[in-house]
Amino acid sequence: MAESNVKNSMTTTVEGNNLIFTRIFDAPRELVFQALSDPEHLSKWWGPKYWTITVNKMDFREGGTWHYCMESPDGDMKSWGKSFYEEIVEPERIVYKDYFSDEEGNINENMPGIKITLTLIEHEGKTKLVNHAQFSSEDTLKSLLDMGMVQGFTESWDKLELHLKEVK
Repeated sequence: MAESNVKNSMTTTVEGNNLIFTRIFDAPRELVFQALSDPEHLSKWWGPKYWTITVNKMDFREGGTWHYCMESPDGDMKSWGKSFYEEIVEPERIVYKDYFSDEEGNINENMPGIKITLTLIEHEGKTKLVNHAQFSSEDTLKSLLDMGMVQGFTESWDKLELHLKEVK
């Protein structure tokens, strides 16, 4: 059974072990793709409100990786992540697996990984961005929802929207 809600023009849908975020950005698809694939862009918007990217090492190609660290405004919390790119079709799609990691980029085996498919669709001169996140189980998805994943994505995409307006 699907659950859905709309907040800040983002639609969130839960279907089994899948979480789907959809949002329309007032920017050309090529620019949105660049904002998702260029470390300079990502450093300006990735992460929850007021959090910053303090480490941002990216090799954006199929088989490449992205290692990053998000830091809370007070510096007390750091969240390390590492992504492995599986498929890149510019400017339509990015498929990658995302994991929690440590400072050296070692995957945290105690935290779940997520397979992400980002699809960018031209939509009336704007870009419809669909983030399809597939989890290993419904319980895994529920645990990340309980950790505030929807709020984090909403805040991050709010920052992306502001960033796109600035660079457009």
